Amino acid sequence: MCGPRSPKAPCWARGCRVPGTGLLLLTYLAYLVLGTGVFWALEGPVARNSSRIFQRDKWMLLQNFTCLDGPSLDLLIRGIIQAYKDGTHLLDNTTSMGRWEFVGSFFFSVSTITTIGYGNLSPETMAARLFCIFFALVGIPLNLVVLNRLGHLMQRGVHRCVQRLGGSWQDPAQAQWLAGSAALLSGLLLFLLLPPLLFSRMEGWSYVESFYFSFITLSTVGFGDYVIGMDPSRNYPIWYKNIVSLWILFGMAWLALIIKIILSQLETPGDMCTCSLRCSKGNIKCRSWSGAKKGTTASNHQASCLEPSTQVMRHEEDS
Repeated sequence: MCGPRSPKAPCWARGCRVPGTGLLLLTYLAYLVLGTGVFWALEGPVARNSSRIFQRDKWMLLQNFTCLDGPSLDLLIRGIIQAYKDGTHLLDNTTSMGRWEFVGSFFFSVSTITTIGYGNLSPETMAARLFCIFFALVGIPLNLVVLNRLGHLMQRGVHRCVQRLGGSWQDPAQAQWLAGSAALLSGLLLFLLLPPLLFSRMEGWSYVESFYFSFITLSTVGFGDYVIGMDPSRNYPIWYKNIVSLWILFGMAWLALIIKIILSQLETPGDMCTCSLRCSKGNIKCRSWSGAKKGTTASNHQASCLEPSTQVMRHEEDS
């Protein structure tokens, strides 16, 4: 049996505790809001200025030229293309920044730190590009920590289901398999089967196209061929991209949990001594090693913590 850890043990031996889930989520949200505000402040004025210039040039061209010639038409087409790259949506007599509004900037921040990277939008100013580098350097590890914490909470829920089912089921393996299957099916329903219905209604896609977008997004592939909120002919509610951002966060955590469960089922655990697992650090010693109070030598305890093949070899040597 392993003894208690030394109170003077270093931080890595004691195990530094990660902040609480609530504090971690608040930090995660605050970091996203920080990125949203910076991108909004850096890219917003440029997008608004580009929108005003395009609108002014368009109406000047229509008023001054009753019949457009080739160069004027090419100029208008180039302006439309550049406006689209800048995220400007032209709606009748008004213009909209579209992707670089506050909600669009928040969605861009989410797609950046989750490494989805649709590729439909990128910073145009050098200041925003430099900030994007540092924002991703800190945000990507933070996103991994949050996904790990959410996946751990989901895994604890699965383990509780296994424990409850273990009392009513005679076979614990069957109870574990049933709980894992329930987690898989419920996640498929919440993150892959139901969201395409929302995307089909809001974007006008087919169910297959919406399901394709859901999987490509949660797997962080992010081709960019299907992106939400890109149709200028549709009016999207404010909550739409916020809900999609939460769906991405919890969906990626669920997908990571499923991968972890599959890997745990594929692994073949060996016969390992609990003492060797808990006393792997150099400053943590087993109680039985400090002395032979019960008539057991330290060498015997050390031998019991070795691999089975090593125990057989030592037994043959002792014989």
